[in-house]
Amino acid sequence: PKGLRSVPHDVPLGNTRTHVVTGTRRVLSIPNATTRVHKSAEQQKPVDAACLLKTGTLTARQATRQTSKQVESPYTGEHLGQTKKDEPGQDMQPVQSVLAVCMALLISWSSASAPALARAALTQEEQRTIDIFKTATKSVVSVTNLATKRDSFTMSMLDVPQGAGSGFVYDAQGHVITNAHVIADSGTVKVTWNKDEYLAKVIGIDVDKDIAVLQVQMPSPEDAAIKLASLLPDPVVILPQIKAAGPADILPPPTFVPLCLDPEGGLQVGQHVFALGNPFGLDHTLTTGIISGIDREIMSMNGRPIQGVIQTDAAINPGNSGGPLLDSTGCVIGINTAIYSSSGTNAGVGFAIASNVIKSSVDEILLNGKVVRPMLGITFAPDQAVQSLGVQGIMVLSAKEGGPASKAGITGTTRDEFGRLVLGDIIRKVNGTTIKTSSDLYRILDGSKVGDALDVEVLRGTGTQHISITLEPTQA
Repeated sequence: PKGLRSVPHDVPLGNTRTHVVTGTRRVLSIPNATTRVHKSAEQQKPVDAACLLKTGTLTARQATRQTSKQVESPYTGEHLGQTKKDEPGQDMQPVQSVLAVCMALLISWSSASAPALARAALTQEEQRTIDIFKTATKSVVSVTNLATKRDSFTMSMLDVPQGAGSGFVYDAQGHVITNAHVIADSGTVKVTWNKDEYLAKVIGIDVDKDIAVLQVQMPSPEDAAIKLASLLPDPVVILPQIKAAGPADILPPPTFVPLCLDPEGGLQVGQHVFALGNPFGLDHTLTTGIISGIDREIMSMNGRPIQGVIQTDAAINPGNSGGPLLDSTGCVIGINTAIYSSSGTNAGVGFAIASNVIKSSVDEILLNGKVVRPMLGITFAPDQAVQSLGVQGIMVLSAKEGGPASKAGITGTTRDEFGRLVLGDIIRKVNGTTIKTSSDLYRILDGSKVGDALDVEVLRGTGTQHISITLEPTQA
């Protein structure tokens, strides 16, 4: 502006604050540091040196010198220019003090006005985890087990939740896979997918492997019309119009996006895994970890062991059952099933049924509505009871009449006329493989098919015999 002189960068300004903006300086007065120009001994009038400088009354150097002589210290109240004014450099001390305050204010102002630091870029591993979550959540559902009970006050029949778990979409037809224990003893099964609730029909259950297959049921046009009208401002007026529309216009069928399933195996301890589910009712929860063990064994609902189970340290809690365990490509390598814990919550050891077991059971259920497995047709004593007798093998308690073992001549445990226990046949080997526990026998049966003939070596009395047994399908 007119009358404002340029200030050289090497000129110190007393009692003023300098602010650098694109190579220039602005002269600002310091709060609470008032310049006093003494007109006379009786009267003093505060005058801002910056104003005098701006109007041209003082030059920059004069303003600096005048301010340094006549400024009153904000700390001591002394006139800074009146003490030891004849000493060399004494008139520059107040200038330096004021400049120090200016610099502090300048730094404070700059820090407050500086933009926030940009968010750090995501690492490659973080981005991969995010992508897996965003893709997989489209195919993960919440499964609610409803039991029909009578209300004690109204005597009305109500659907009461008695269990909840997770599941995932298996194919484009809307089949959902979950654990059998999630829907055990259910009257009605409800599936929540993409925040929409659907009823689900149980297609089949494989109790031996703790796997269940559900079919999402689309609502009838009547139910869809009522639901859609309830979301609109005036449902009474709009409902007849909605009912007049076609079913596809009322509620178009959802597009199910299945997760890829990797039944090949080849898993390695230390491999990164991702567990998706709804623990404690918290939908779409992702936990990460590694495969901490392979070829583990857990017990199914009916006491039959499940082999080839994956052990992981990814957090698995109540509500995770039935959810998928994914690898780093986003494919299902297992279904979260159980945890090893004394408290009922995650203790760092979780178990998932391997994907090859899932595919075998699910395909069988979709084909026949049930899983048909080969059987021997025997009942046998618990492993602990056999070991307490000092015997190694499977002690047959009974052979089902008309079953494969009974036809082949296997005898069960009986009592003689005096009530003494007469041990039945003890299975020692099957096809040359030593049988020590029931898990060994189940492992052989899982690898066999209906119609296969097994060479069974049994201990009968004091001798051994070889008996050929042809496997038959399990009964419904």
